[in-house]
Amino acid sequence: MPTISPLEKAEILSEALPYIQAFFDKTIVIKYGGNAMIDEELKEGFASDVVLLKLVGMNPVVVHGGGPQINELLDRIGKKGEFIQGMRVTDAETMDVVEMVLGGHVNKEIVSLINKHGGKAVGLTGQDGHFIKAHKLYLKDDAGAGTVDIGQVGEIESIDATIVSHLDAADFIPVIAPIGVDSKGESYNINADLVAGKLAETLKAEKLILMTNTPGVLDKQGQLLTGLTATKIDALFADGTISGGMLPKISSALDAAKNGVNSVHIIDGRVKHALLLEVLTSQGVGTMIRAS
Repeated sequence: MPTISPLEKAEILSEALPYIQAFFDKTIVIKYGGNAMIDEELKEGFASDVVLLKLVGMNPVVVHGGGPQINELLDRIGKKGEFIQGMRVTDAETMDVVEMVLGGHVNKEIVSLINKHGGKAVGLTGQDGHFIKAHKLYLKDDAGAGTVDIGQVGEIESIDATIVSHLDAADFIPVIAPIGVDSKGESYNINADLVAGKLAETLKAEKLILMTNTPGVLDKQGQLLTGLTATKIDALFADGTISGGMLPKISSALDAAKNGVNSVHIIDGRVKHALLLEVLTSQGVGTMIRAS
């Protein structure tokens, strides 16, 4: 690794000043997922990045996934995970696993890592204070004429972000597992990208950052699309460029951009310190989406 002189380090730090000023006291919602949640070095780096953003005056809010961890536990109990249109089919047994993994193990690990690096993180699920209200989601079938039942998968009705705002104001870092609840107390597994997007809208966030295992949105030739608008995204949906697991991610990003979030970024979480590169430098590491 090349040696960086103290002067070079100072110049690098000074380059972050305009971004710190621009985003001071602004909310940044981060969907944390992919390899960044598995690789030990990336996990430590993510936690320290979140703490740094908080300490320079921004308000990071973390919404996490946990697909690989859920799959691992399902494998251990001899159950195969199934996806339809990018959504996990969630029967009662799978929902128990989802709550155990997301609301328990994964959430607590992220909280612990952030606290280890000097932050004050608090773990939540949408069941806490009933702040993510949801109802059962039915998907349209391929013919568009009927519906597909995928179990305890939820669609967001509303998010009451009061508890998140109070934590922000008290210098805590909220870490949220994407589990919602209905009026009868039934819990639902909700796609983490959708929760992050809706939460960013509710909080009137400056940025929504979605961490993935790809460089960003790619065209059919595999080339990175660095900037997208609503019109361009509609065309990518229509020609099948965006499909599978990217469908909920891009839909969430587009909805957030259309509903007041200043910019949405889909970034490569496999890149070390991808979060800092996106927020504190001019060198983005993915695709930026704006409404127009």
